[in-house]
Amino acid sequence: MSASAPSPARRWRLDDRTTAVVLMLPPALLLFTLFVILPLLDAGYYSLFKWNGYGAPSEFVGLDNYAQVLGHGIFWQSVRNSVIVLVVSIVVQMPLALLLALLVYRQTPTNAAFRLVFFLPYILAEIASGLIWSFVFDGNTGVAAGMFAALGMKPFFILADKDWAFFAITVVVVWKYFGFHMMIYIAALQGVPAEMIEAGKIEGAGRWQIVRHILIPQIKPALMVSGFFAVVGSLQLFDVVIPLTNGGPSNSTHTIVTYLYAFGLTRLKVGFGSAVGVILFLAAIVVAVAYQRTLNKEAAR
Repeated sequence: MSASAPSPARRWRLDDRTTAVVLMLPPALLLFTLFVILPLLDAGYYSLFKWNGYGAPSEFVGLDNYAQVLGHGIFWQSVRNSVIVLVVSIVVQMPLALLLALLVYRQTPTNAAFRLVFFLPYILAEIASGLIWSFVFDGNTGVAAGMFAALGMKPFFILADKDWAFFAITVVVVWKYFGFHMMIYIAALQGVPAEMIEAGKIEGAGRWQIVRHILIPQIKPALMVSGFFAVVGSLQLFDVVIPLTNGGPSNSTHTIVTYLYAFGLTRLKVGFGSAVGVILFLAAIVVAVAYQRTLNKEAAR
């Protein structure tokens, strides 16, 4: 018995999808090629040369740039700092954002005002945020100086101290981005069916039990997305660090991207900087693959 032909409506849907793919995919592929693939290929090519960015690269050094990067202690300090930012984001920033989201996710005028206040730091440009906090931490005239004076202590320059400068950066990072994560959680919490919460209350569940057994499991996809943004943000952190410390003191507060900027671009060592960029790209690929595999495991459960 022969298979029945697809209905006209189904054929129309298939044709409509095919038309959408044909119309939208080529422009997207063109943009992705121009702004992602070609720059990556160029970076991989330049990383094989000792090149200052002027003229055509001619001094081929092979993998020497990669060897220099991996043998540079400041690079590993930068990696360590990026990992610290990631840990702080997951252990401090995300739980704080979730707590605030649970407090203000319901639709009320007061909660709307609180959401706006908490989200404002994320709206500020990173450079502006860094400059504002550089004045806050200033040991002569900033808020920190006033606090130390009120306590009868000598002025302390937090951003000039190797033991405290990066701690100050993590404070700014938490302040700057927790509102972004909070809004992700609020959007997810507002999508939880009210019937589930009411059913939990009828069964005698308390507030904490509702949060633990109903709300958090329901927003797990949002938590996964938030964690992914935290990882990507830690790898890309740049704009906040530059106005605060510019990688100092003594190169102790560099992240991977500020290291690339300081030791590659500003010193006209474009080949060296390209090698750092390639390493950063490979790290991002590893994170993306691990994230995708985690999502697939969650979906299979």
